[in-house]
This record gives sequence, C-alpha cells and structure tokens, in this order.
Amino acid sequence: MKVSVAVLTPILALLLAASPVVAQQLPRLSNGKPDMSGIWQVLNEANYDLEPHIARHSLQMREGPVNPLPAIPTLRLGAVGAVPGSLGNIVGGGKIPYTPEARALKEANRESWIDRDPEVKCYMPGVPRATYMPMPFQIVQSENDFFIAYQFASAVRDIYMDNPGPSQVDSWMGWSVGNFEGDTLVVDVTGISDATWFDRAGSHHSYQLHVVERYTMIDKDHIDYEATIEDPLVLTEPFTIKMPIYRRIEENARLMDFRCVEFVEELMYGESRRYPLPR
Repeated sequence: MKVSVAVLTPILALLLAASPVVAQQLPRLSNGKPDMSGIWQVLNEANYDLEPHIARHSLQMREGPVNPLPAIPTLRLGAVGAVPGSLGNIVGGGKIPYTPEARALKEANRESWIDRDPEVKCYMPGVPRATYMPMPFQIVQSENDFFIAYQFASAVRDIYMDNPGPSQVDSWMGWSVGNFEGDTLVVDVTGISDATWFDRAGSHHSYQLHVVERYTMIDKDHIDYEATIEDPLVLTEPFTIKMPIYRRIEENARLMDFRCVEFVEELMYGESRRYPLPR
C-alpha cells in the first residue's frame, strides 16, 4: 500500500515535535524555555484568503459578459493583482463559520477590496494577520520578555509574560498576554480594533475578537503556529488556523524599513492638494 507524501508530512512533523532528541536540540534560554529569537516569515497564501480558494483573476472582481472579470480599479495590475489558489489554512478545512449576515459582509468587502482593505492604507495588520503578511518579522526574547517587531507598517507587539490585567482600550495590534505551557508559548490576545481584517478577501471581525495563539518550535528553524479565533458577534463557533513559520537563515537577515504610511499619502490625501495631481 502506498502512502502519499502529503499524508506523511504532518505525521512526521508531529513525531519530530514530540521527539526528545529534537527537544534537546532546540535553542534554549538559561531558564530552559525555547529561544525563538530571530527573523521569521510565513510562506503561504493566507494573506490572500484564509479559506480554500481557486486562483482568481484579481483581488477585486466584477461581472463580465460570460465569467467574472477584474474590477476596473485593479484591471491594469494584470497578473500582479491576481490571487493564487490555496487549500486554505483552517484546521479541518472548510470556510470561516460566519453568520449569514457576516458572510454577506465578507463578500461585500471583497467586492470593494481596494477601498476597504486596511492593508491598502498601511494600517497595522492586527492579530493574527500580522503573522502571515508577506514580509518577515523579528522575535526578541529573554527569560522574562517576549517582543515581536513586524516589517509591515513597523507594527510591534509586546507580549506581557506577567499578566498586567485586561486592556483598557482597543488598538490595532491588541493586548497580548503570554505564558509557556511546556515548550509552547500560548498568547491570549484581546482588545483588537474591529478595523483590522484577517486577509485580502474581506474576512472581518468585531470588537469582541479573541485570539489564542500557540507557538511551538518544531526544530531550530521552524515554528508550528496555531491561532484559535472566537468572536460571538460574527461567528457561529470558534475556528483554528495553522501554519509553519520559517526562520530566515541568511547571514545578514534583518527587518528592512517599510514605513508604508508615506507610500499611501497620495492615495489618501492627494485630493487635498491645492492643485491635485491626475488620479
């Protein structure tokens, strides 16, 4: 009987994660906890759409004479603005368990992607989207501190390991409280602004979003990432996404400057010029 590589891969990953030999080889701090410090990046299509999807002509579509076509604002992007297909990142497959009203809003968001996606305007991406943006992020860790800096929009997260209590206000990157369960870092995230999205396909949430992340090192260069998402205002039940995170191993790996606010000034405020430029 033949067993496919697709079936073996997750099984082998689990065996490796549970292996005492692999556990001993993990980089560790003086307190014995895994040291995740470094430059990391996700390699998948989650930022396009967390749900399984076929390749699409464009990030924003319109009705055509036979089949849907790229919307006028994205037409000239050609293949650069196309959406690659994906099997999705939702554990168990399927779609995000939205209520009918929330599902309708997701579809409306996708139909108006260029005007509604906060990524287009360089707003900070929120959690969990920051993890799978198509840019690297850096973890800085000590025995008592855990800090994440993201290249996109220079977003940052300070993960509080000494639980200071609930967030007093909502913010783009939320309020993160962490603790280790064995070798797994568990981060409880609340207080995330409802202006953030999960992806470019219009997947949204409310102010009641609650995310529980789990970071588990498989080996020194790979982290198994899970995020369980709860939101009683728009979801019929919680769902979990899962993906590997890869260490950038180049000798000169680092975060580059991508303060994209200045890149979108013309888009957002160009019409306010005394003499507006052609648009």
